[in-house]
Amino acid sequence: MRTAVDTNVLSLYWSGNERFRDMQSLLVRCAAEGAVMISGIVYAELLAHPRAGRDLLSTFLQEAGIAMEPETGAATWETAGRAYSAYCRQRRSSGGGESKRLLADFVIGAHAQLRADRLATLDQERYRAYFPELVLIP
Repeated sequence: MRTAVDTNVLSLYWSGNERFRDMQSLLVRCAAEGAVMISGIVYAELLAHPRAGRDLLSTFLQEAGIAMEPETGAATWETAGRAYSAYCRQRRSSGGGESKRLLADFVIGAHAQLRADRLATLDQERYRAYFPELVLIP
């Protein structure tokens, strides 16, 4: 069982959010069931966190047993592009104007759908809407 992890789950660690203990337990359980990974986009977003630096992030990922997959491949970009395009069309047709979601979220979803068996995320609604085949946890 391969688990991809969204930025919002791991950023709780540096934010001092009390929910991180629950997410830490979830990650331990996921690691016991198989590989735990993040995409290159998640790595870049975590690196931008004001309390994380390259060394701290590297140490954290190593100690947590989380692998970073820097290469996503053409299929991931195509899947992300199709989902993002659907989102943009839906947003315009509903009168909602320009898109408010970042393309990065769609790359994270596409990476999880193609390279993992499930995605650990706190943003279930967004991924459920544009990646309905993706198994979401918690």
